[in-house]
Amino acid sequence: MPYTEELTNLIKVVEKTRPQRLARKKKGEEFPRMSPDEADEVLKKFHPDYKGEGRRELKVGPSKGDRIPHEFADLLEAWSRINPDYIDLSRVDMETDILIIGGGGAGTAAALLAEQNGARVLLVTKLRHGDANTMMAEGGIQAASKVEKDSPCVHYLDTLGGGHFKNEPELLSTLVTEAPGVLKWLEGLGVMFSKFPDGRLHTLLGGGISRKRMHYCSDITGAEIMRTIRDEARNKENITVLEFSPTIELILNEHGHCAGAVLYNLETEEYLIVKAKATILATGGCGRLHIQGFMTTNHYGATADGIVLGYRAGVKLKLLHTIQYHPTGAVFPEQVEGLLITEKFRGAGANLVNIDGEQFVYEREPRDVESAAIIRECLETGKGVPTPTGKLGVWLDSPMIDILMGEGTVEREFLGKFIVYRRFDIDIAKQPMLIYPTLHYQNGGLEYNARGETSVPGLFIAGEVSGGVHGENRLIGNSLLDVLVFGRIAGESASGYTRDKAKDGRLSLQHVKDYHHDLEKSGVVTDRVAPILLPDYANPEVRERQLTAHHVNK
Repeated sequence: MPYTEELTNLIKVVEKTRPQRLARKKKGEEFPRMSPDEADEVLKKFHPDYKGEGRRELKVGPSKGDRIPHEFADLLEAWSRINPDYIDLSRVDMETDILIIGGGGAGTAAALLAEQNGARVLLVTKLRHGDANTMMAEGGIQAASKVEKDSPCVHYLDTLGGGHFKNEPELLSTLVTEAPGVLKWLEGLGVMFSKFPDGRLHTLLGGGISRKRMHYCSDITGAEIMRTIRDEARNKENITVLEFSPTIELILNEHGHCAGAVLYNLETEEYLIVKAKATILATGGCGRLHIQGFMTTNHYGATADGIVLGYRAGVKLKLLHTIQYHPTGAVFPEQVEGLLITEKFRGAGANLVNIDGEQFVYEREPRDVESAAIIRECLETGKGVPTPTGKLGVWLDSPMIDILMGEGTVEREFLGKFIVYRRFDIDIAKQPMLIYPTLHYQNGGLEYNARGETSVPGLFIAGEVSGGVHGENRLIGNSLLDVLVFGRIAGESASGYTRDKAKDGRLSLQHVKDYHHDLEKSGVVTDRVAPILLPDYANPEVRERQLTAHHVNK
């Protein structure tokens, strides 16, 4: 759907103010950044994380009493999908050294390092190998590669500030010091980063970043990284991939060590028992929970399964009260609502402007501050741009990029988005995009240490399922870095565990029985089951017809 006549007329207002904004930018005059007090005020008033009614105290488990979003609490205050008494753990269907749950960037990086260290690996994934948020990441990957202007220390300080000083120091130190090596590893595998003719890597600024350390592959960085490491993993003899087989429960042994998992085959509807010396959770994020009703950038399977699995097994939560809403998600056309519009657009010079064509926020504030400012513009000042479906947004003035950096830059550097919008007869090199914050990233997660270990022996985690490294707000480019740094570490740590620490013993689902008992004891009354595996988008009328038909057929 191209822009309506009403929106086309509103774009003329943006075009009218563009020369003034361009003139200021060419002079090096930036829109003033918010002071810490101003940022704090806009966050508390408009950011969804600060809405008290959006959270409640958890009634069960190792983090009982934590206030977390209702959508997470609903998952954790739910029954298992299985009755442990009816699962025969004596019948083991598959056995391996290391079981990796999740086929995105973290899981695949873990598989490569585990295999490199001599382990036999079984990687299981809910959908296809690579169906993950990693594939959809666009902006780039941070690494302090230009030592004369940057350093891991500066990267550390940027990330610490962006995370509101709530980051775990050991995790953050590991993230930034491992970053240059991860970049070198990716180049060695064949990742095609955007480069100058002389071979130097392109870099950009991003929100909350004080140096140009964003390395990227056009606007499909995640897809390029995933393509490369997935191909590498699929060509390894000791890595077996099992698709369309989500994990529905972890298995512990009599010593309390993680010893595998119960899988569910989506095609045959069979339960499979996998026994493993070590297990790595790399299940990704939560966008498809649509926390507080927000649209999302996340892939179809992002339903926070790993949080449920790890928590039931005894792993505490870390910073799960905080969720990242990316400032720029498409809000028009309706068919692509929630689609990620990479921060790289703002790094390249695109302004955010309201219905009057006014810039109202510095383009590169940290993501939570930027999102809160956009929400304020739409809800308080009344200067949001209405869409045909009654939603509000603001303009991201992408045509500025071609004017500043030369004609053809938008198409060359943002090819993925250029093609998507062209399908709707919108030329983003000439017309701005209409955006609104969209649910993007699970800042918190399960507690772990810098070796990828959890409190449960034999259970390791990596990537978005974990919590602590990003504090209360993640900076651009640190997610792809996180999944690769800690994915590699988890793979290496797990392989060492299988050699030196793994303890064999009788398999058990007693922890699931104990959790059910705690639910009953706490007074939770529900028919919910978790993990939910896939989102249900049927509207209530359709769902009622489905239930009626189901009962009639019975």
